[in-house]
Amino acid sequence: MSTSDPPRDRRLGDRLPIELKVEYRRVNTFFADYTKNISRGGTFIATDRPLPEGTEFVFALGIPLMGEPLRLKGRVCWITPVEDATKANPAGMGIEFQFADDAERRETAKTVEKLLVDQLGEHIAEKLLGKKLEE
Repeated sequence: MSTSDPPRDRRLGDRLPIELKVEYRRVNTFFADYTKNISRGGTFIATDRPLPEGTEFVFALGIPLMGEPLRLKGRVCWITPVEDATKANPAGMGIEFQFADDAERRETAKTVEKLLVDQLGEHIAEKLLGKKLEE
């Protein structure tokens, strides 16, 4: 999707609001922005400096109650530049998580599920993920 396409919901999965700090580097610059939604497959990072579409990078997701941030590899699948941003469609970039293998995908999905349960409660997490969580 190009940045000239009309705004629409470009997410690959349902998301609920949650605010987490995201830290990443590009060349020699360190960025600290925020994500306000997350799913098992990706996230949206609100930023006035979105990376170009297709960029792959590693970012650290600061999660309350976790000692260490969750480090994830992602790929920018779409951007909204500042000049095209609106209140309903803020500046930032849609990130699709990237995994080395199915085991890493499953482990990350479990971590995201736990994050959602801890932050939003089991009922909302199950609704968001579209499935009954295993005990």
